[in-house]
Amino acid sequence: MHIHILGICGTFMGGIAAIARESGHRVTGCDQDVYPPMSTQLEAQGIELISGYSPEQIALQPDVFVIGNVVARGNPLMEEILNRNLPYISGPQWLSENILRQRWVLAVAGTHGKTTTSSMLAWILDYAGLQPGFLIGGMPENFGISARIGAMSANEHSPFFVIEADEYDTAFFDKRSKFVHYHPRTVILNNLEYDHADIFPDLPAIQRQFHHLVRTIPGNGLIVANGSDGNVQQVLRQGCWTPVEAFGVESDWHARSRANHAFEVLFGDTGHGCVQWNLLGGHNRMNALAALIAARHTGVPIELGMEALAQFRNVRRRMEKRGTVNGIAVYDDFAHHPTAIQTTVSGLREHIGRERIITVLDPRSNTMKMGVWKDKLADSLHAADHVFCFTRDAQWANRALSQLNSKADCHDDLDRLVQAIVTMARPGDHILVMSNGGFGGIHDKLLKALQAD
Repeated sequence: MHIHILGICGTFMGGIAAIARESGHRVTGCDQDVYPPMSTQLEAQGIELISGYSPEQIALQPDVFVIGNVVARGNPLMEEILNRNLPYISGPQWLSENILRQRWVLAVAGTHGKTTTSSMLAWILDYAGLQPGFLIGGMPENFGISARIGAMSANEHSPFFVIEADEYDTAFFDKRSKFVHYHPRTVILNNLEYDHADIFPDLPAIQRQFHHLVRTIPGNGLIVANGSDGNVQQVLRQGCWTPVEAFGVESDWHARSRANHAFEVLFGDTGHGCVQWNLLGGHNRMNALAALIAARHTGVPIELGMEALAQFRNVRRRMEKRGTVNGIAVYDDFAHHPTAIQTTVSGLREHIGRERIITVLDPRSNTMKMGVWKDKLADSLHAADHVFCFTRDAQWANRALSQLNSKADCHDDLDRLVQAIVTMARPGDHILVMSNGGFGGIHDKLLKALQAD
C-alpha cells in the first residue's frame, strides 16, 4: 500500500510514518515546515518528503491519504482531495485499522505525564523481553526512536503495543479524541485537568471524552487509575465495566520517597522494594507506579519492573540538562500547563536545595495564549527565584505575572531575552527553560552566550 501523509512532521504523524514504513508500506508525506530533526529522521527511513501542500501531489496517486489534525479546510491539497472524492483517513483511524487491531494495546492517557509514562512502560516491557511496539510523543533515551512496530517472531509481531493516548481531536472531520480509536486492553488514567481550551469548552467536555475511552476497554482489561485525582474518579463514576487498580493512595499502590532520589513501592502496608534512579519529583514517582501496574497486567512482576526503572533514562526535553557553562546549568523541559510548570520547578527545587532557579517561560500553547491560566500561572512559578517570560503580548504578561512583581521580567525579543538572562546568571544557578515548542533554539543561544560571557 502507498500512503501519503499530510502533516507528516508532527511527532505523532511522523511516528505513524515510521511504523507504516517498517510494516512494508510505501510512505510519502508533506508538511508546511519540513526541517530537521524530523525531516532527517524520516528521510533516513526512506520516506520521501515534500514541503508544502501543493495540489499537484495528487499525481502521486497513493492508495489513501492519511490526514493529520493540523490540516484544516482551505488547505489546498485537502481541498483537491475532497473535490476529487479521493480516499482519505485520519492518522489514529489508520493506525487502529492497520497496526493495532490484533495487538494488546496499552494506552497512557492524562493531562500530564503521558510521554514519560509511555516511555517507562515501553522500557519495562522491553527490559522484560517482550519487545513491544510503541508510538510515543517524544524521544525516549532508552530507545533513541519515538516509534516502532515491535519485534517479529515466527512472522508475528510482539502482541504488545504501547501508545501515548492523546485527548486532542482526531482530524478536522473527526472531532473525537484520538484515543477513542485505539481500543486498548490496558489503560492508564494518570490525571485529568482542564486543557486544550481551543477545542474543549470546559472540564466536563474533556471528561466526556475520557469516558468514551473507558467505554471501549474490555471486561478482561485493566484500568490503572490515579486514586488521588478527583476528576479521574468522576469519570469512572459515570460508568465502568473493567477492573480498576488505583495508585497514589495508601490503601492501594503508592510510593514512599527515600534518600538520593530512591523511592519505595508499596501496596497497602506491603513493601516491594526500592527504585534507585535519577528522575526528580513526586510526579515522576506517580508515573512510575502507573507504568509498573500496567506492565504487571501483561505478566511482568513488579520487582522486575522496578529493576527496569533503575535503568530508565527519561525522555528528551523532560528536565533534560542541555549543558553547564561556568557552573551555570541549562535545562530543557516541555512544561506548558501551570500544574506541569509547578511540578517541574518543585522537582528541581527538591534536587538542588537553596541554589537559585531562573525559569524561562514560553507561553505558546493555545490555552495559555487564550488567557485560561492567567490566574494560576504566577502561583505555579513561586518556587523559582526569578522568572523570564517571552511574549509579544504585554497585556497578557502583565495580567498573568503581576503577582510576581519584580521577580518577573518579560521580553518580546529573543536576543534581548538571552542577554538579560546571561546578565543575571551567576555560578551555581540553574536556568530552567520551559516550552512546548522549539523556542527559537534558545538553549544553544544561552549556552553560547554564557560561554562568551
